[in-house]
Amino acid sequence: MMPQVFILILCLFPIGLNAQQLVDKHYQVKNTQDYFPNSNRPRVKIDAAHANFHTLEGKYQPFAKVLSNAGFQVSSNLKSIDRDLLKSTDILVIANALHPQNRRNWDLPNYPAFKRSEIEALFNWVKAGGSLMLIADHMPFPKAAEELAEIFGFHFSNSYVEILGSREQYFEISDNSLQSHAILTGMQGSQSISKVRGFMGQAFLSPPQAKPIMSFSKAAVAYMPKKSWGINDDTPTIPVQGWHQGASLELGKGRLLVFGEAGMFTAQVSGKEQWKMGLAAKGAEQNEQFLINSLLWLARKI
Repeated sequence: MMPQVFILILCLFPIGLNAQQLVDKHYQVKNTQDYFPNSNRPRVKIDAAHANFHTLEGKYQPFAKVLSNAGFQVSSNLKSIDRDLLKSTDILVIANALHPQNRRNWDLPNYPAFKRSEIEALFNWVKAGGSLMLIADHMPFPKAAEELAEIFGFHFSNSYVEILGSREQYFEISDNSLQSHAILTGMQGSQSISKVRGFMGQAFLSPPQAKPIMSFSKAAVAYMPKKSWGINDDTPTIPVQGWHQGASLELGKGRLLVFGEAGMFTAQVSGKEQWKMGLAAKGAEQNEQFLINSLLWLARKI
């Protein structure tokens, strides 16, 4: 029998998911601190050159608003990734990139979003001191970013993840699913983070030198259907307890953050009921500070 959690999810997100997730235009940023009042503001570019499902002008408007409010210089990237682009970038955010063939069809096969030249440019840039935030949510996004993740040692699962026995997805210090990291402590004087809320996504494996942040400490499974949201009793599953949904990596002089969930970093509404997802959702009160701290870590402020 299909778990009750997925019965609920499939009711909330039926076919046509793309059209149902809308930006929550009523979201108000809670943070009031400018973290760069007397210094150069880090140049953050949010990728929009790879058929991204989340972009600055689209579903990551609240993401950009939070960062701009915190003092980051945020803009959109519309170009292929190469040395010239990366020279003018301090932090690159890639969220839910896709191959153009999967823009409107998320069923298998899912194709890679990045050219090999782009992947190598990113690897060398990070190693030389660049900062990358790579976000790949549930199917088909992990497959699209698979080759990019692998060059840094991460193994993505092109799946939908579920924490068994839970109707909502939380990561908490209390059960070790939110693990000790400078991002949770933040800057001196700021309130520490003890709990964040996720919204499904994928589970991934990290290389030994990476530092887990969000882990599936309880029993969890990854569903791997052929068709987008086509989950039934015959869908292949694998246990993913101990896998991650957030991790950091320091490579050479650079820094990398990898997340297997995108919705937790923005504010969206879905369906006729205008169900709140992300930053404005109940239980996600610390997600905004978690986002700010993540970018502060990439900017080497913490």
